[in-house]
Amino acid sequence: MEFIKTAFIFLIVGLTVIAVTPLGLLLFIMKCLGLRRCVSFLTSRIAYTWAWMLIRLTGCDIRVRGRENIPREGGLCFVSNHCGYFDILLILAAAGRAIGFITKKELAFVPLLNFWIALMGGFFIDRKNTRKGLAAIKTGAGRIRAGDSMLIFPEGHRSRGQGLLPFRPGSFKLATEADAPIVPIAITGSYEVFEKTGRVKPVPVWIAFGKPVMTRDIPPGDRRQALSDRVREAIAAELAVSEKELAGLSC
Repeated sequence: MEFIKTAFIFLIVGLTVIAVTPLGLLLFIMKCLGLRRCVSFLTSRIAYTWAWMLIRLTGCDIRVRGRENIPREGGLCFVSNHCGYFDILLILAAAGRAIGFITKKELAFVPLLNFWIALMGGFFIDRKNTRKGLAAIKTGAGRIRAGDSMLIFPEGHRSRGQGLLPFRPGSFKLATEADAPIVPIAITGSYEVFEKTGRVKPVPVWIAFGKPVMTRDIPPGDRRQALSDRVREAIAAELAVSEKELAGLSC
């Protein structure tokens, strides 16, 4: 049954992405006409609906904590630990804001997915090309200053059940460049949804939003390292709370 359920969910993912792409093309035209705010709102609603639909299909018990810590307006940077692929769905469903993703350049060659990432305000970064990487960071910082929100995963790759990995301080250049507040995100249990066994399992999953860390409050000097340490501590603290709650459920 788990195999059939997994195949069905992946089929739904493919069919829904194809089904909404004509609407995405219309939104792209609207964006070109200067209706950026309207497109951002509509795109976030589509992403929210799509994410919650898939989450419900998995049967997972999703618990959200700290949503009141997310500023409703103004540019900001979400910083999250990265357990597995399911993280993206959780954040799209729980954040309540339009989010642009900074992702690896390889995804720019995935049909339809690349289109939707770009439409949502995300962009692709070449980590091996410093010049292009800096240009991408400046683009993302400009979007934050314009009032958008961006998401980064400072661990650099999925942890796959290994716990919270070391952060790359360079990942925080986006936030420091934009002088933007950072909302830490702590995700627990998402690796067990699919990647641990290769089949979708209805497991408990937590997503917690910490209190914003104000970039401008970090003194000059080794600013990115200090910011990295503070945000990592905030995420680690939220993970500890979630893991304690998860242990209570298991008893």
